[in-house]
Amino acid sequence: NVPEDQADKLLLASWGLPKGVLEKYHSLGVVQMFEWQAECLMLGQVLEGRNLVYSAPTSAGKTLVAELLILKRVLETRKKALLILPFVSVAKEKKCYLQ
Repeated sequence: NVPEDQADKLLLASWGLPKGVLEKYHSLGVVQMFEWQAECLMLGQVLEGRNLVYSAPTSAGKTLVAELLILKRVLETRKKALLILPFVSVAKEKKCYLQ
């Protein structure tokens, strides 16, 4: 569980994302994340580029964790990232969304 003194970590606005990115998430109704998602982001040195392996049921929110890690890393390092998705339809959706 996320410690009470870090409950603000559930809010997307707490992760240093640019205003435009936050506005896009907010327009889709995503203002905060589940506790397990915040826990993933707070593990060890994940935000510094360390590996993370996590598992959750379909539609549980795994993609949000991956997107936040990718976005933060790309914005901070100005390097490219490779996002591999399982279906063409999902890839097209994410392409439009992330532009």
